[in-house]
Amino acid sequence: MTAVPPPISETSPQVSTVHGAVRGTLEQGVAVFRGIPYAAAPVGTRRFRAPEPPEPWEGVREAVAFGPTAPKRPYSPPLDRLLPDPDVPGDNCLNLNVWTPSPARTGLPVLVWIHGGSLLHGSSAVPVYDGAAFARDGVVLVSVNYRLGIEGFGVFPDAPANRGLLDQLAALAWVRDNISAFGGDPDLVTVCGESAGAISIAALLAAPRAKGLFRRAVLQSGAPTALRLDAAARRTTELIAKRLGVAATAGALAAVDPAQLLAAQTEVTSGGSPLTGGNSFQIVVDGDLLPRDPLEALLDGAANDVDLLMGTNSEEYRLWFVPSGLTERLSRIKLRLALLKFKVPGATARTYRANRPGATPGELLGALATDLLLRVPLNRVADARAGASGSTHLYEFGWPSPVLRLGACHALEIAFVFDTLDRPDAVALAGEDAPQELADAMHAAWVRFAASGDPGWPAWDTSRPVMGFGPGAPAVVSAPRDEELRGWAPYRRNT
Repeated sequence: MTAVPPPISETSPQVSTVHGAVRGTLEQGVAVFRGIPYAAAPVGTRRFRAPEPPEPWEGVREAVAFGPTAPKRPYSPPLDRLLPDPDVPGDNCLNLNVWTPSPARTGLPVLVWIHGGSLLHGSSAVPVYDGAAFARDGVVLVSVNYRLGIEGFGVFPDAPANRGLLDQLAALAWVRDNISAFGGDPDLVTVCGESAGAISIAALLAAPRAKGLFRRAVLQSGAPTALRLDAAARRTTELIAKRLGVAATAGALAAVDPAQLLAAQTEVTSGGSPLTGGNSFQIVVDGDLLPRDPLEALLDGAANDVDLLMGTNSEEYRLWFVPSGLTERLSRIKLRLALLKFKVPGATARTYRANRPGATPGELLGALATDLLLRVPLNRVADARAGASGSTHLYEFGWPSPVLRLGACHALEIAFVFDTLDRPDAVALAGEDAPQELADAMHAAWVRFAASGDPGWPAWDTSRPVMGFGPGAPAVVSAPRDEELRGWAPYRRNT
């Protein structure tokens, strides 16, 4: 029988979940619970299975430290200096954390954070994801770990696909069943993610089994995308199995030492980026959890009842192109080849070049790739939601980091959203003098959206309003860079 916790302590708050009682800590007036298991440890026979419920426990479980992180390796240099990625050893990586104003409260909005990292990196223990500011402002913040790499997204003939996505679904079910004990409202849940986290949320928006688990969604720098379940989807898994000398099955790889499997995965996936490509793991259209391509589903009206906040950073590409030297190293010939590969119309390339006098071939390719992979599909989703019952709001983050000339690069906005500019990993990316007033504005917008579905600027309509978070005061711009958007195939005839 589950133990009933004593009354809430000023220093050691306790909460009863459906699996047992947990004791957290009180930190500057915020009750924090870390490392709560939402599923059983994915080891042994569970390693490549769908997540299973955790075993209930007796007594009170200490929830004061971050739980184990999914098996992963640090980012490759030079990104490892810009994106710290804590590693917490242990078996049960399927855990989550909760920041709440008080478990004694009721009916608070809930924000569930799903981290990014190309489905290979990241965890809920990254310092910049600290949820204290959200709890301070009346929002219960939940951050989630999920399986990564081949264990979470490898494609096998003898195991369910999208296991990392199934983990996220299990975490959202845990929120539905438990969050009221932490002061949250299970009917007022917003799921929020960045990069691979946003791509995951886009898939969940299109997944019938996720319906009803969240009321609102935030997609930061990630657009709906998934691979068909074909040879391309299996390629990375097969290359790793070949390197290890085993069959590309879950049964064969389950017998491989986890450290060896991780080493082979790193060797196979090194050298690419989300913009330049390379061997990677992707969400797949598996016919089960995800019955169809998420972009197609959203364009056809899936999740039209969900409030949606979406956006990009103005210079996403600079996180990968600048530290690696690609902005200076890419030649005009390689630019032409890349434009042919991505099927970029010549007139579109000329428009981008005219709007960026002095841009190097690498900078021009980065701007085109950013819009092709992120801005264009998000605008298409917004346009398709005309008349939807759920609201739609778009933003663009444009404040340029002075660090290594990174500009308004990928992941830079996260510390502003969380109001954690003072964390070491935020300083590594944004510098020591990032504008607190911009963090105040962005964080407040996310709080408003979680509470009401209105972040504080006009919803998407035919005027296409976008809130710009850049140097100076935030301001709404109608149809920014519209002439560039109209150069892409989906818009050449209907805008």
